[in-house]
Amino acid sequence: MEKFGFGLMRLPVVNGNYSEIDIPRMTEMVDAFLEAGGTYFDTAYPYHGGNSEKAFREAVVKRYPRERFTITDKMPVYMVQKTEQMQGIFEEQLNRCGVEYFDYYWLHALGSSNYENVQRVKAFDFIAKKKAEGKIRHIGFSFHDSPELLERILKAHPEVEYVQLQLNYLDWEDEAIQAKACYEIATRYGKPVIVMEPIKGGALVNIPEKAAEILKRQAPDLSVASWAIRFAATHENVMMVLSGMGNMEQMEDNLSYMKDFQPLSEKELSVLKEATDVIREGIAIPCTACRYCVSESECPKKIAIPDYYMQGK
Repeated sequence: MEKFGFGLMRLPVVNGNYSEIDIPRMTEMVDAFLEAGGTYFDTAYPYHGGNSEKAFREAVVKRYPRERFTITDKMPVYMVQKTEQMQGIFEEQLNRCGVEYFDYYWLHALGSSNYENVQRVKAFDFIAKKKAEGKIRHIGFSFHDSPELLERILKAHPEVEYVQLQLNYLDWEDEAIQAKACYEIATRYGKPVIVMEPIKGGALVNIPEKAAEILKRQAPDLSVASWAIRFAATHENVMMVLSGMGNMEQMEDNLSYMKDFQPLSEKELSVLKEATDVIREGIAIPCTACRYCVSESECPKKIAIPDYYMQGK
């Protein structure tokens, strides 16, 4: 459980409404996670239409002592146009979560589209100041872009302690995502990696039947999802693997192999490579259903792009 975190982006919802979280079902999942020895929760300002942070307060903060959990939150830098905006957002996040400090706090979703603006509004200075004030214990950033930009940021900001990366076996050597190259740069700069999208928004659960058969022949008792989570956690410089879970069945499955985590063997890595080749043959649009593209800053019309992609599969 040292490497397994509860991502609060795909929580159970009421009647399919992404913004209305099913708190009783979430509470059951939280209890199972903490009972198994988990401590790490990850949320962000826009998750579930702004209600993920509030749900964390209800299901965790109001029910458990502060020493039982750690919480990661993120500054939505894509919303920030003026330096002074960050203080208000940060205070709102503390209030939403019901905590006095964040254990971990990232600048959210850095990339070429927003890095210059992040520099302009002095967002790195802001989180460093909050750390000095005791409002944040550890600082870092989540990242969606090229290895070259990642290295540029790490050179410019050695003060950051962690990097959150999209890392899964399908994206490991993908020419667009370049997960392996980004991981290697973070490692070279001595920054532990927190993994997001280990199952690529569910895409590595619903894999082609031929690929699933390859994995099942090797390990009949393990779920397809387990291969993705274990692949991410196998890497030495990975500190934490996040899983966004929408029901208790997913939680129980994850706990079944992460309570006593065993890295993938060389044989298993070879089998996974075989399955990956099969999966890659059938992918047209590599969507993770993170829904960032639906935000008003990215799509003023708020078109449900991931839903259309899913319908086309």
